[in-house]
Amino acid sequence: MRTYLRLVMDSEGAPFSEVATLLADLGFRPVQGEYDFLYEWDREATVRDSLFFADRVHTALKGKRVCFQVETVPG
Repeated sequence: MRTYLRLVMDSEGAPFSEVATLLADLGFRPVQGEYDFLYEWDREATVRDSLFFADRVHTALKGKRVCFQVETVPG
């Protein structure tokens, strides 16, 4: 499974480098292309797993003025 993350940054929010560090602490790595970050699961994730992981992203980015879109797909 793979979880892709797309960010929309606010110029009044946290610097991108700070956000990237927070996401790296969750296991994301930056990628080029349609998405900004990728998390590769070490197992098949359930919908519940994906939702809880998105909650962790939400908590990490809270107060940083960053909008995000998450998509988890087989892979």
